[in-house]
Amino acid sequence: MRPESSSALREGAFMLQVPDFLALGHVTRDVHQDGSFSLGGTVTFAALTAYHLGLAAAVVTRADSQLIPELSSHLPNIALQVQPSPQTTTFANEYREGFRTQYLHARADSLTESDIPAEWRDAPIVLLGPLAQELSPDFVSLFSRRPGSLLAATPQGWLRRWDADGRVWPTPWMVAEHVLPQLDVLILSHDDLLPFANGNRHDGDAILTRWSMHVPLLVATDGRHGATLFRKGQTQRFPAYPIQEVDPTGAGDVFAAAFLTHLYKHGDPEQAIEFANCTASFSAEQPGIAGIPTMEMVLQRMRDRKSYR
Repeated sequence: MRPESSSALREGAFMLQVPDFLALGHVTRDVHQDGSFSLGGTVTFAALTAYHLGLAAAVVTRADSQLIPELSSHLPNIALQVQPSPQTTTFANEYREGFRTQYLHARADSLTESDIPAEWRDAPIVLLGPLAQELSPDFVSLFSRRPGSLLAATPQGWLRRWDADGRVWPTPWMVAEHVLPQLDVLILSHDDLLPFANGNRHDGDAILTRWSMHVPLLVATDGRHGATLFRKGQTQRFPAYPIQEVDPTGAGDVFAAAFLTHLYKHGDPEQAIEFANCTASFSAEQPGIAGIPTMEMVLQRMRDRKSYR
């Protein structure tokens, strides 16, 4: 029997037999300098983006008993499967000159296979979005590969460790070449790899090129520099949309959800990156989830860009 708090939340929001878009990982409390917090995490940004772009979205996560009753108001119209945990994963981010120093103040329990409703495993788009090693790499084997479906990962949480003070540091992804062949898409930031390349972007690209030999599609985002598509060692670069950046937190997750949504609907990875670059540009213009755009907003900005070329 599932815990009462989890079941009540599913019933209090609404049920989806099979969502279009399923995101797995920790929701987070993202603490601000004044002590307040906003809801964050890959699953938060990705599920809301997918919903804003017209898909039925669902999240599997863990959180503490205080946050669980509030999640449906933070994530309206998102189907939720939430298991209780003594703590909610809590991060504090400091940005200086475009670089982030991150602290992990609390961590929810890891997700388990039994957390995922059986009917949700047939979702046509599944995004594994670990933040703090909460998803075992074995999760990739829980979802069947079939034509028309997409199994994707944003691996930042598999590339992190933290010290006794909670400061987050990079750690090598030792099982990458085991996980990648089981995915359809890997999406990550260039910055996630720079620590393993001595800060050298050329060496970081070499790692991405090697990984791209093991997964059909690999997309690396690079902030104002745009994004790069890797296919079996071949690369294509796509420029970003020029914006006035306010808060980059979550922009990569918005990009990932937008890319997967467009790819699922249209099947063209190049067009999907253009679409995702545009969608993510809105996210960075406002703090937190406030910047996630609607489909109409994205299409209008894309039309405007074409008219200026």
